[in-house]
Amino acid sequence: MSDPVNHHRVADLVDDLARSLTPVRRLPGPGRRTLAWSGAVLALGALLLPLSDGAGLLGRLGVPDLRYAALGAVLTAVAAAFAAFQSSVPGRSPAWALLPLPPLVLWLGVGGLGCLRGWIAPGSSLAAPEEMRGCFVFLMSVSLPLSVLLVLMLRRACPLRPNLTAALGGLAAAAAAGALLVPFHPHDATATDLLVHLVAVLLVVGLNGLLGGRLLERTDRSEALRP
Repeated sequence: MSDPVNHHRVADLVDDLARSLTPVRRLPGPGRRTLAWSGAVLALGALLLPLSDGAGLLGRLGVPDLRYAALGAVLTAVAAAFAAFQSSVPGRSPAWALLPLPPLVLWLGVGGLGCLRGWIAPGSSLAAPEEMRGCFVFLMSVSLPLSVLLVLMLRRACPLRPNLTAALGGLAAAAAAGALLVPFHPHDATATDLLVHLVAVLLVVGLNGLLGGRLLERTDRSEALRP
């Protein structure tokens, strides 16, 4: 026979716990979060646009390989961001990490074709050291705030593979920076230009995977230990 006193105490405890609960705000879906991050990228591009070479941009986009490389960078940024948000949701397949590979191949592959076109004209396959340095600084400077924003947006989730999620975020930020570089680019695609892009992409992805992954992992552990 149950003790009425203990039953009353348990009921009071349940009532107290129920009154102390606070509603949890549900995270938007990966698609909506991708749109929000992409909107921030567009806002940054709008701020930088007055400083760009608008007349030169129209001429560069008239060249097919440059136009498709820019499209590949945009698609890579969106696909990688979406894959990062998908991978931050527990239970989602890690195969989402493959989503940005096709546009990444388009971005870098078409850029390589641009280098071949440049090799046809003698002396056009090399960029000046100042231009290389400027491109690298631009890519890293733009990738940094976009990476930080993505990590902050991902911290509210619970990624089971934090390094993979952060690396995908780094790829999204690097690709977005590559797309935003197009209005400022003073020359056609060159071999050294493609090398600068590759180095910047690998560096941003690597730093995000290491540093961003640690931040997401600490968040994951704190959530797991929270009563």
